[in-house]
Amino acid sequence: MNWLITSALRFRTIVVAAGLALIVVGIRTADDIPLDVFPEFAPPKVEIQTEAPGLSTEEVESLVTVPIENSLNGIPFLDHIQSKSVLGLSSVKLYFERGTDLIIARQLVQERLTLSASRLPKVVNPPVILPPLSSLSRAMKIGLSSEKLSQMDLTVLSKWTIRPRLMAIPGVANIAIWGDYDKQFQVLVDPDRLRAHGVTLNTVMLAVGNSVEPISGGFIDTPNQRLAIRHTTSINDPEELRNTVVAHRNGAPLLLGDVADVKIGSPPPIGDAIINDVPGILLIVEKQPWANTLELTHAVEAAMEQLAPALPDVDVDTKIFRPATFIERALDNLTHSLTLAAYW
Repeated sequence: MNWLITSALRFRTIVVAAGLALIVVGIRTADDIPLDVFPEFAPPKVEIQTEAPGLSTEEVESLVTVPIENSLNGIPFLDHIQSKSVLGLSSVKLYFERGTDLIIARQLVQERLTLSASRLPKVVNPPVILPPLSSLSRAMKIGLSSEKLSQMDLTVLSKWTIRPRLMAIPGVANIAIWGDYDKQFQVLVDPDRLRAHGVTLNTVMLAVGNSVEPISGGFIDTPNQRLAIRHTTSINDPEELRNTVVAHRNGAPLLLGDVADVKIGSPPPIGDAIINDVPGILLIVEKQPWANTLELTHAVEAAMEQLAPALPDVDVDTKIFRPATFIERALDNLTHSLTLAAYW
């Protein structure tokens, strides 16, 4: 201790210069310090989800989850694998050793997953690697409700207006939508009417598919150029789909409306979202591991303010879940305490 004090007094000019340099560096880097409720405490993780419509839990486990696990075993830097199989969905989580570069880990998983995807049953959708998420994942929750718009209208606004804008913000990994009601044309086939007209279900499915799916029209060659031909679908409302020809009976066309009911509806919901005691849409903003929660929150709020003219009849609530509030209050309390300490 005596040597330290003596050296500091003897080289006081160097000590003062080093102190000033540290102050300047601290001030310049203060704005770049990542602020979050908790640090990144979870090891690098890669999650794979595979949809398997119509398969039971046992079939998902044996036909999807186990083959994916077997193909991913032995990946470099892999620590352990966890999986979960439920009705129609397989989830496989790979945890890597701490310090592993997450981008490299995702590349290694993608290479193995490409080989295993071809061995899955045809009814299974291609496996999807979820975007990288931070330990806490959720950075914000936004509630949407309206007295004039229906759940379908709110869903259209959420998926085609709000979500693309928020996904363009740096640091946003995903925007999960809860309480959505997708708008779709529904063909409700009546088995008795099918039997009465002698039509099979496959015939109805083929007719509906041909009427709504785009079909290549080929091309026409002219002396100067090649012109592409495109068939535009004429299905814009349920009535037009109802007039689709399914088959011919005694020279007369059999229409889709003769064997089925066609209406506008939505698939059965898995769950609903309640915003301020009324049905609505809940947007979950998930952030990337390297994102700054405070900056991300402010950017999302600024984007929602920019979208306000496009949402005239929608009530937006950005205070449902906002971890940035805790950070802001902590910084205010720290500033207040330092000010009082310096004063006294």
